[in-house]
Amino acid sequence: MNCLPDTCVSRTKLIMMFKYFTALFACLVGLSATAQTEAIYMPTSPLTIVTQAGEITIVAEVADDPEETATGLMFREGIAADAGMIFDFGVPREANMWMKNVPFSIDMLFLGEDGEVLTIVSHVQANSERRINPGFAVNGVVELAAGQAKAFGIAPGDTVLHPIFGNWVDAAESSEEAVEETPAED
Repeated sequence: MNCLPDTCVSRTKLIMMFKYFTALFACLVGLSATAQTEAIYMPTSPLTIVTQAGEITIVAEVADDPEETATGLMFREGIAADAGMIFDFGVPREANMWMKNVPFSIDMLFLGEDGEVLTIVSHVQANSERRINPGFAVNGVVELAAGQAKAFGIAPGDTVLHPIFGNWVDAAESSEEAVEETPAED
């Protein structure tokens, strides 16, 4: 080696540095791959859909942060007929949904700011990277098992009741209000 002692890096040090950075890169890639191959289970809450035929209440997972909304139902085996997932966008925005890594078909309800069902896309193709977008801004999306929108009788104009829309009335609160409004008998 022809260099000054203070500026020269030995071949051994270069090889060690290369191995260190290669191992670090492999670890980072491994961590990112792990995060991309596992289902994320979100907190649940009741969700009621008011249709012309009546009310349907299901348990819905709430996807309300960027990682949750990006992952949704990915890497799962299915979704129960009495369950769903609600995506809370916080403010109206275009919803570019997709089915990458979702190996089963679903129905999507696109919702306005007050929880109104604006449009429905049924039997969305499994494992598709095609973007599902209603062409206008929405406040949220509810995902149900394929065919459930029809089975429940859900149609545009129906309303989703959930805390994210500020229209949720808990059954316990509702019965307390009914007791307060009942006139006392003389």
